[in-house]
Amino acid sequence: MDPTGDLLLETPVDGGLTTGAVARLLGVAPTTLRSWDRRYGIGPAARQDGRHRRWTGADIASLRHMCALTSAGLPPAEAARTVLAGMSGAGTTSTGPSRAGEPGAGASGVPAEPRSARASRAPGPLPVGRARQECRGLARAAVRLDAPALDELLTAVLDRYGLPAAWDEVIMPVLHAVGRKWETAGERYIEVEHLLSWHVSGALRGVTAGRTPTPGAGLALLACAPGETHTLALEALAATLAQQGLPVRMFGAAVPAGALEDAVRRTGPAAVVLWAQSRRTASPALVARLDALEWGVRGARGRPVVCVAGPGWAGRQAPGARHLSGLSDAVDTLATL
Repeated sequence: MDPTGDLLLETPVDGGLTTGAVARLLGVAPTTLRSWDRRYGIGPAARQDGRHRRWTGADIASLRHMCALTSAGLPPAEAARTVLAGMSGAGTTSTGPSRAGEPGAGASGVPAEPRSARASRAPGPLPVGRARQECRGLARAAVRLDAPALDELLTAVLDRYGLPAAWDEVIMPVLHAVGRKWETAGERYIEVEHLLSWHVSGALRGVTAGRTPTPGAGLALLACAPGETHTLALEALAATLAQQGLPVRMFGAAVPAGALEDAVRRTGPAAVVLWAQSRRTASPALVARLDALEWGVRGARGRPVVCVAGPGWAGRQAPGARHLSGLSDAVDTLATL
């Protein structure tokens, strides 16, 4: 782990960073960087062997400026003109020169927007702290609502680290950062949370596409408690189990108690995992009902092992249930059943 990945911007090695490295750092799709270079001239000053892009600290500073302007709602062409004007030291706009500090002028000489217009623009950066470099890239792509970059970054971290580590060390920290911002900034971050969640869900499903369960392995039934709508952690568990050849039935959000009991009787799972994000949805009474269920023919009746997971169960007693403390613990526990 490199908690000081931003230092790369100041001291690129071997004559500069590759396009892929810069894309991961800034949370921009490599195709977007190449497009900005080709269309607007926002590219590296030098190329290795005349062909391969190598981005220096100054080049990346310009990209940061470009990302900030496009995140604020400027069209790419206009943002590029502003960046290039700053690089050349120009302080003019199409309507003539402006001095910083004059009414209507920003520090770069670009006319300032009304405060109300600035407030309606894209939200600020997410507080991912001293996390992996990929966390910062993923967070920046989410704030920019850059769907292609989200897909490329998620695929890259899943390929590089594997699903459990990618979830614990990259994806979940960014989701938590979005959640913290959503709690403090309200509706300004709802679109960020929804887009990021959608792409995380798609990436998790893509990891296990076409996997065939191991014959004879015990079935795990995964469901959110009634009234619970947060599913991504269960989706990560379902994908990891499927990767290991374990059969899974994922029922998703807000499963009614009666429907969940019927599903247990019909599928005969070795284990049931009940997820609760909040104490409001964590129901010990439902755990007791699931623990008492039996399935199968007379003389060969079976009962599922009931497991509870999620922050909603912290400090709550769930008699008869096993408490799963995280993704790795959940996988290890269910694999032994």
